[in-house]
Amino acid sequence: MTGMDRKQGQGRRITPGRGAAAAPKHGLARVLSKLGVCSRSRAEKAIREGRVSVDGRVVLDPERPADAARQRILLDGAPVSETQRVYIILNKPRGIVVSAADERGRDTVYDLLKDAGLPWLGPVGRLDKASEGLLLLSNDSAWAARLTEPRHHVDKTYHVQIDAVPDAALLEQLALGVVDEGERLAAKQATLLRAGEKNAWLEIVLDEGRNRHIRRLLEAHGIGVLRLIRVAIGTLPLGELAKGRWRHLRPEEVAALSR
Repeated sequence: MTGMDRKQGQGRRITPGRGAAAAPKHGLARVLSKLGVCSRSRAEKAIREGRVSVDGRVVLDPERPADAARQRILLDGAPVSETQRVYIILNKPRGIVVSAADERGRDTVYDLLKDAGLPWLGPVGRLDKASEGLLLLSNDSAWAARLTEPRHHVDKTYHVQIDAVPDAALLEQLALGVVDEGERLAAKQATLLRAGEKNAWLEIVLDEGRNRHIRRLLEAHGIGVLRLIRVAIGTLPLGELAKGRWRHLRPEEVAALSR
């Protein structure tokens, strides 16, 4: 290209696909998830079942690049568009499974939300069946990722009833941590709330969460968990929300958790 050609080209608007790289695309399943339509796993299932088309053609590959801003995407024959972002806090009771469906027919958190008129929502993190307390659900996958990615170190606070009366040395050991099944497990902070003759309540703060993190950490010291309640995530407390009930997060609560 000559110098004159370069000068003339500086004023041209370059159309994507004609001399300039098109905007980056994500896989079709991820696009559906980012739009808040459904979870990524559900999107992959729908695509493989032939229920999704792009520009009039059925796509069976969940990783096929797609661009919702430039292409017409249909799910079950209906156009896909970005849904309104919804953020809720739920007080999960003990014995409820955090899953959309359970192969053993157990009650799930979605049974607590039925008939609420909510769009699809995914859990932000997990609580096992035996645990209870604060659970977030949202269809904003990017917001959820910021809260759950280990590198962001969002504090999660738990009140834990144990079958022993701890001393200061044990609390220090919980903070120092252990290695269990090749993973380092530690509490960011462990304090005694109150104690009886045979058991006690601890407040344990984690800034990362591994599978059954607190239970495994305490088991490594020969201590059993009687109850485990998540009472806060970041600056958001469970508060007075009744067991099994839920509410929408206020905009300032969503923003605070994002920070």
